[in-house]
Amino acid sequence: MPPALLDDATIDARLKLLTGWRRDGDAIKRELLFDSFPDAIAFINRIAPLADAADHHPELFNVYNRVELTLTTHDAGGLTSNDFDLAEAINTVVD
Repeated sequence: MPPALLDDATIDARLKLLTGWRRDGDAIKRELLFDSFPDAIAFINRIAPLADAADHHPELFNVYNRVELTLTTHDAGGLTSNDFDLAEAINTVVD
């Protein structure tokens, strides 16, 4: 059974606590710029174990030094605590 969807008030409250993330419909997103392509790939490699441990995987888009992350819980049809928990973990690697 998928985790419960969060209501708008909870989403707004949790989003205020996340540096760099914004809501985009039923997802949260963050864009990061690095000094180089290898730095961007190194970041992706650093967050991969976090995503695997959470059994929750972001959508990733990488072009040269830019990485875009999108989190949503597909099987729940929107945002759940899993998305915010992983965003917080990802932020520990960035911030």
